[in-house]
Amino acid sequence: MKIRAAVLEQFGQPLVVQDIDIAGPKEGEVLVKVHACGVCHTDLYTASGADPSGYCPCVLGHEGAGTVEEVGPGVRGLKKGDHVVTLFSPECGECVNCKSGKTNICTAIREQQGKGYLPDGTARLSRDGEPMRHFMGTSTFAEYTVMPEIALAKVDPEANMESICLLACGATTGIAAALWKAEVEEGSSVAVFGAGMVGLGAVAGARLRGAERIFVVDTSEKRLELAKRWGATDCLQAGETTVEEIVAATGGLGADYTFEATGLVEVMGQAVEAARLGWGLCTVLGVAGKGEKLEVIPRFLITGRTVQGGSFGGAKGRTHVPQLVDMYMRGELDLDGFVSHRITLDEVNKGFELMHHQDGIRSVIKFD
Repeated sequence: MKIRAAVLEQFGQPLVVQDIDIAGPKEGEVLVKVHACGVCHTDLYTASGADPSGYCPCVLGHEGAGTVEEVGPGVRGLKKGDHVVTLFSPECGECVNCKSGKTNICTAIREQQGKGYLPDGTARLSRDGEPMRHFMGTSTFAEYTVMPEIALAKVDPEANMESICLLACGATTGIAAALWKAEVEEGSSVAVFGAGMVGLGAVAGARLRGAERIFVVDTSEKRLELAKRWGATDCLQAGETTVEEIVAATGGLGADYTFEATGLVEVMGQAVEAARLGWGLCTVLGVAGKGEKLEVIPRFLITGRTVQGGSFGGAKGRTHVPQLVDMYMRGELDLDGFVSHRITLDEVNKGFELMHHQDGIRSVIKFD
């Protein structure tokens, strides 16, 4: 059938909203009607051409929420009408990684997903008879999308899709990193570098875990002020003395947990340095530019600091995202406050512009 979608035609150029075709779901796949989709920095990163694994033409978008329209053969856990959050990070529960219990990085469909195809190596999107590749296995800048069942989280149908769509990427990355990847301890000190969607999610997660002191570092006074809403106790203007300020405020030792949410390698280095002597844990969440390298002074590691990465915040999508939705429904997570702009699909490039100017936290495309 014909659908409207935002297509990346050329790197560095605005997306083009146009009519394309979508085929029905095949084995293990689901057709989803998209109701809301966040405009994430990862979409902008790929559109700019900076992503070494990027490709075009393709339909961007991955922070989506919608309803199941049709299920393909072999789909057992979803039915027409179910409410779902899309997952760029699937959870099959059967691959070696899923069974290990050591990681959230499922390998079941990873190879084809990285190439822009569904698990059987083909695409469901096309234009004028020519296949069009999927983005991150999701392609949610569109009225409909086809995805594998293992990349969809079934959630509470009463939840506001404009808010819970953020759990498809940015919000979960930060929240889950504090809750389940770093496992922030009650009464601890936390430093978050970057007060965008991911950083504020880490602040919210740290507050839920009972952190006593939460430092937030950013260049934007407006975002620092916003961080207080989610639990920041100390807001610091980013600068050359940031690390020294955090260390001095924590008795000369550093924060028990640090989170980097900027994608800037220099800031990643600061997050490592600001971690506590003896046991500080630094969790890197930002995506650095092509070819960039993180430099770490060995002394920081020798004296007890640990550095880890956190793709999707370490969340297992089909397990953890429904839990986060339930927390939102109980009033424990303020997702509504993250939505600063509501736009239409035709305004998708405006979403990129707002992000570039750090205007608000997240723009959400409304399809209804």
